[in-house]
Amino acid sequence: MIDRGVLRSHRFDPARASGRGTIDVLRSFRTAASLGWKMEANWTDPVLFFIYSVAKPVASALILVFMLQVIAGPAGIALRPFVIVGSALWSFVVSGVAGLAWAVLDDRERYRMLKYIYVSPSSFITILLGRGIARLAVGAMGAGITVAVGVLVLGVPFDLAAVDWPLLVIVLVLGVITISALGVVMAAVCLQTRQESWDYPEVVVGALFLVVGAVFPLSVLPVPLQVLGLISPLTWWIAGVRLALFQGGPSSIGGPGSLWQQLSGELNPTSVQVAAALLLTGAVVTLGSAVLFRAGEARAKDRGLIDRTTGS
Repeated sequence: MIDRGVLRSHRFDPARASGRGTIDVLRSFRTAASLGWKMEANWTDPVLFFIYSVAKPVASALILVFMLQVIAGPAGIALRPFVIVGSALWSFVVSGVAGLAWAVLDDRERYRMLKYIYVSPSSFITILLGRGIARLAVGAMGAGITVAVGVLVLGVPFDLAAVDWPLLVIVLVLGVITISALGVVMAAVCLQTRQESWDYPEVVVGALFLVVGAVFPLSVLPVPLQVLGLISPLTWWIAGVRLALFQGGPSSIGGPGSLWQQLSGELNPTSVQVAAALLLTGAVVTLGSAVLFRAGEARAKDRGLIDRTTGS
């Protein structure tokens, strides 16, 4: 005779498919972040990975600095903090925005695992963000090393006591959230694309590089491009980090003849204005990214794009 207690103990547990709430979400996120880090490092020696992870952003910053030195001469020394911070932060943007999109393409095109991830109990957005955190960590490491090289090697003046720490913490936190949101949007786009999808994230990041004041102020751009720059949260994020680290330096948003001066009547934005603008534009982008990702994910499922490979 079959023991009913044994049958009850072997009954299907719905929690195994639906998850156990926050605990499972955190476990999935932690596992995805660990996997993402190992994939980024290509399972190589940590020292070797560190070297080639920071070589590119440092080399890019040095190229820009020496170009500035040749073009501007002695006057270029005063602009070194502006260029160093902008180029360092941009490596962080590339890692965050393009990194999430490349995570989707890796799983769909290279490893052919995207469809299996979708049928797992874990939420895809949780796994995607976990993978993205690993790429952001690599970008943050490169950005920090670039700033350190600028201070120690290139003689960029830096005073820890003069740093606006509250502003720096606020803009860094808001910046990470915003960059992740932009990466989610790019991931949703790459779920829909067909051929040569690997180039799309770099194209978008390259276009943003022009209008966010990364290595030159917005005031040198035509007014329509300045408008695009002012509504981009990346512009305010980069300006906020510059303002926090090097107070009194040149602004990427304001300046004589800038659109900001025409609209506000002030030469440069204050720290409060920068933080408020970053919060507002970042909130719009973050909320919009959630809507766009859900819409893109639903369309991809409806049209059978999750298990499709393009051979690109």
